[in-house]
Amino acid sequence: MAKIIREKSEVLPLVAEAFRALGYEGASFSRITKLTGISKGSLFHFFPNGKEQMAAEVLTEINNWFVTNIYEPLETGEPVAALALMWAQTGRYFHSGGRVCLVGAFALDATRDYFQAAIHDYFTRWVKALAGCLERAGVNAAQAEAFAEHAVLSIQGALLLARATGDNAVFQRALARLAVEAETLLACQRPPG
Repeated sequence: MAKIIREKSEVLPLVAEAFRALGYEGASFSRITKLTGISKGSLFHFFPNGKEQMAAEVLTEINNWFVTNIYEPLETGEPVAALALMWAQTGRYFHSGGRVCLVGAFALDATRDYFQAAIHDYFTRWVKALAGCLERAGVNAAQAEAFAEHAVLSIQGALLLARATGDNAVFQRALARLAVEAETLLACQRPPG
């Protein structure tokens, strides 16, 4: 039986999980309906322009979450607290490695061509926000940029490896290592005493 859905905000997380499970190309209305329990009529009601609209709105929802929970704290918060929050929120969002990065998955195939701007902005803003946070903490610009790229790359790689091996601890260990590396980088900037 189809789920009764009254708000688009209730639909988007379900559709996002369907895209995570099926990929963009594999996510037909029929398969999304079967996986989510949402009727085709409801899907067409909320997304009259079809699957591309669904994916675009899911990407917007993901971006909004990252703006609120990752980017803005990194851009404006006290650096040490913002970094701690980023590690914690990243772990929560990706279910400690059990959840695929949908933006990353969309970046890997022809789907990238449909959503190039959203995919580009997701990754570049994360790197820029993290680098800016480190710079505010006293890390020089080149080191901050290098670490930020390394961190986002490591997070994405750890998600892929955790998924491929079925071992979420891979992701958890990667986040823990990155947190230690960031702390070490910041400690090198503090005057002795």
